[in-house]
Amino acid sequence: MSFNSDSNDKFGIYLLKKGKRGLIRALFSRIGLIIVLLALQIGLLVAIYYWFEQKFQYFYIFTLIFSLAMVLWLLNSNADPTAKITWLVFITLFPVFGSVFYLYTKTDFGHRLLKRRLEKMMASSKSKFPQNESVREKLAAIDPGAGALARYIDYSGCYPIYECEGAEYFPSGESMWLKMLEMLKSAKKFIFLEYFIIDEGEMWAAILELLAEKAKEGVDVRVLYDGTCEFTTLPSNYPERLEGLGIKCRMFAPLTPFLSTYFNYRDHRKIFVIDGQVAFTGGVNLADEYINRVEKFGFWKDAGLMVRGSAVKSFTLMFLQMWYNDRMDLHQEYRSFLEASQPVSADSRGFVIPYGDNPIDNDKLAEKVYIDILNRTRSYIHIMSPYLILDGEMELAIKFAAERGADVKLILPGTPDKFVPYALAKTHYSSLLKSGVKIYEYAPGFIHSKVFVSDDREAVVGSINLDYRSLYHHFECAAYMFGTDCISDIERDFSETLKDCREVTFDTIKNEKLSIRLTGYIMKAVAPLI
Repeated sequence: MSFNSDSNDKFGIYLLKKGKRGLIRALFSRIGLIIVLLALQIGLLVAIYYWFEQKFQYFYIFTLIFSLAMVLWLLNSNADPTAKITWLVFITLFPVFGSVFYLYTKTDFGHRLLKRRLEKMMASSKSKFPQNESVREKLAAIDPGAGALARYIDYSGCYPIYECEGAEYFPSGESMWLKMLEMLKSAKKFIFLEYFIIDEGEMWAAILELLAEKAKEGVDVRVLYDGTCEFTTLPSNYPERLEGLGIKCRMFAPLTPFLSTYFNYRDHRKIFVIDGQVAFTGGVNLADEYINRVEKFGFWKDAGLMVRGSAVKSFTLMFLQMWYNDRMDLHQEYRSFLEASQPVSADSRGFVIPYGDNPIDNDKLAEKVYIDILNRTRSYIHIMSPYLILDGEMELAIKFAAERGADVKLILPGTPDKFVPYALAKTHYSSLLKSGVKIYEYAPGFIHSKVFVSDDREAVVGSINLDYRSLYHHFECAAYMFGTDCISDIERDFSETLKDCREVTFDTIKNEKLSIRLTGYIMKAVAPLI
């Protein structure tokens, strides 16, 4: 189906012109606070030196004692060991600024209310979302390790395991987009979209046209997008503009001057639910670069997944938890659907667990799922990720899998979208290669797929990158699969993508540009904040 300017004008889609990007808010968010605090400290030091030169030694003694107290407090905290190193560097170099910034980040002034609401919402829904024990026992009988992982995922966040009633893998953003459009036409009851990025263009226009049509037919259409879109892709009044088309729309965690810890608590999820029967997830946002209608960093390689059947309830719940974060409870209209008993399918092939991760519970669910697969892999584990900024635990697990004899391969971007994360990824290369990990860079452009596949039996497809942002600071989602038919498609996609990659060797590392090596070397100290 083609979408021309006439059809777009008909629905007023391209008339939703972009407005201001909220740059003022960006300047006064976390980045602005960093600049202000650093400037204040420098100014304070200069003023003290010139105005109180005779008493400067007292200030110096105070900063030493203050720094020592902060260091001891930090060492005894439950923070990630790698993150502790970063904060120790900050506090040692900039005692006042580093300490204030640490306290500001940890107290989360801008997100404390949001955190309390989501904690109550998730605790409330956890007790009402049933797990069919026979399904979990069936998986445990087939593979005790996978069964134990399923039990942990359910315990951690109330994400039941389902017998898979259908899962289709998409090796590109375009193929997934076309399937989305096809499935949208059949919507009868509700359509829920939750995305990190929405940007006006061909991809979003085609989707929005169908959403507007369905809203006119009485379908409950809701769109939720992350608040950073306000100053990157969409005008601040975009929710009101969509309301004019009959579409309910909200921003998640809009930026608030000085109170927003800008990089934390972002909704990085990609969820598209239709009638509670079909759900899409993966790396694909709703913008033209994801379907290669515009070129930003060479060819954009992405991946996604469509899940059918009972498992879609988990994606529906994840969306509603975020949508109703200010209500403390799920809407009665959808409660009966979510609480319905989970059937056992006679024709199912394999198992699927849709799950989410969040920064509010201090449980690194996403990372633990990845590490568990790495620790249980026997023959191979193949990974695609746009970023590689690892903490000690994840790096150790990847290396340990290779050292045990498994074929561990990573495909990473050949063309970066961000220079600093690209440089940081390369700081891990030598250590991984020494343990036998094979690393490849995608020559045609940028890899945005977030895929784990292992031993022809289990896989993860979702929004979760191998970096601190995804594993610690963002709201994320994915689907864990065991024994589903599409796992062979995921491995086939990996093998086909590998043909377009250049292998990383110790020689290529030596020949890397000095600017990249130097940037990675310096930024390693603040990697948990990148």
